[in-house]
Amino acid sequence: MNKHQILIIDDESQIRKLLEITLSTNDFEVKLAENGLEGIRFAATFQPDLIMLDLGLPDVDGQKVLQQLREWYLNPIMILSVKSEESEIVKALDNGANDYLIKPFRTQELLARVRSHMRNHIKEASEPIISSSNFSIDLVARNVKVNDEEIKLTQTEFNLLAILAKNEGKVLTHQYLLKEIWGKSYSDQTQYLRVFVAQLRKKIEKDANHPEMILTESGIGYRFILT
Repeated sequence: MNKHQILIIDDESQIRKLLEITLSTNDFEVKLAENGLEGIRFAATFQPDLIMLDLGLPDVDGQKVLQQLREWYLNPIMILSVKSEESEIVKALDNGANDYLIKPFRTQELLARVRSHMRNHIKEASEPIISSSNFSIDLVARNVKVNDEEIKLTQTEFNLLAILAKNEGKVLTHQYLLKEIWGKSYSDQTQYLRVFVAQLRKKIEKDANHPEMILTESGIGYRFILT
């Protein structure tokens, strides 16, 4: 069985070494890059299953590296950074990051998140398209269509819609959605979630004021129904 390959893009040699040892001893194959340009080149060359990206790189801003990777790279990207400002975290998630861990991090938490992203990505690859007569979402190509018309979504809007669609028919709590999309520190920011749900409804519902796909379960969360 082939090992999952992880690319680490970080300019700190101690962090690279720590991650290499931690991941290698847990049966992952590791590639190392010490700056942004090298990281982009390695991502294109090796097509890793997951990328760990530092934002404070010496040559190119990590946010720009993230944006460039997301132009073509479809697998999970985890941000590992000392930057803990809310605005920086939100920006990274909006630019397409799947996760954000603040340094210093706990290795067991890191490994748990890696395993979770691997499981989710395998599921997406095996069931890439969720559709009905007038709606489709391609989880791999990150493409959404309503009545055969492509709908432009931000990275965060797509990630939220994808989680709802993959759990079609289930009630997902506010806390679950907030944790999955923005992280544990956002688990009580229900107003933040409402804003993004409202934006999604405007883009995919016939009538945003009377939604048929993204349904509100009062005081609990949301349920996605294919129409």
